[in-house]
Amino acid sequence: MRSHFLLSQGITATCAIAGALSMLPTNSPAQSLVAADYATNSTYASGWSAGQNGGYGFGPWSFNGTDATPAGQYQGMSTASALGRSWTLLTHSTTNGLANAGRAISEPGGLQPGQTLELVIQNPMGYSYWSGFDMLLTSSLDNNPGGNNTAPLRTLVFEYFITNWKLVDDSGPTVTPLDPSTTGVAGMKFDLTLTSTNTYSATLTPLSDPSSAYTQAGTLKTNLPINWVNFRLWFRTSSGLADTANNFEMSSMTISGPTLNIQKVGTDVLLSWLGALTNFALVSSTNLGAGAVWNPVSPDPVVVNGQNVVTNSIPGTTHQFYRLQFTQ
Repeated sequence: MRSHFLLSQGITATCAIAGALSMLPTNSPAQSLVAADYATNSTYASGWSAGQNGGYGFGPWSFNGTDATPAGQYQGMSTASALGRSWTLLTHSTTNGLANAGRAISEPGGLQPGQTLELVIQNPMGYSYWSGFDMLLTSSLDNNPGGNNTAPLRTLVFEYFITNWKLVDDSGPTVTPLDPSTTGVAGMKFDLTLTSTNTYSATLTPLSDPSSAYTQAGTLKTNLPINWVNFRLWFRTSSGLADTANNFEMSSMTISGPTLNIQKVGTDVLLSWLGALTNFALVSSTNLGAGAVWNPVSPDPVVVNGQNVVTNSIPGTTHQFYRLQFTQ
């Protein structure tokens, strides 16, 4: 969750998290992945089964809570999706059945302030009466079964009421302008950033039209922390794993720390990070290690185009490390 930069008089920056040395003609971000799994990982080469884990930072997959009525395959791997190889949920009736899959966020305490959970999915576009799909970000030890919709944050589409994507948080449901036909064409990125222990910023980005991305900030429900990710598909007649009109696919899931950007502007260095992260302070030190002393950086940031921005003069021969530090 820490992003470090080293600046010297030669305008060379070392991103300690990434272990890379680079010049700074424009911009260099520092960010770390604390959890990642991809459907293309070799673990899933022969299929997708409960108990598998092809990445790191997440627990093994659970299919608990699946209602296999009628009997059939409800989870599997598919290459038919626009996302490529994908974990796939499918059901076989317009009146029964629930395909369920989820896994823990392994980091103690779950998703941490400043971290961003990113899910890449392709939703179904075929509809029938009272069918739908949702993603639950829960405080749980396993998947929510059918009928249990409690979660700090729920993202969903259901045909019976409103077909657009909807977010449900502590303030109740909010209907977004995003139609699942748009997000189903080429898929969607769902990015959830915790801006404090109980506030968030969520962005839904259609991969076919990133300019129509929708962002919402709010307060999570009180059943915290977020330590489980749950995908569910309800009541839909699928013809098999290649039926992209009726199946729900996921190609990747990652958790990254806060991004700190650094840019050389003349004789100054410009540092910036997401403006929604109001509970983070920019601090600096002249060395790293257990004995490092981190001091607040002045001046205070100003918000420019949704980014917190701080401008500092480039140090002389003294190295300078920067990082974002959670303040509460």
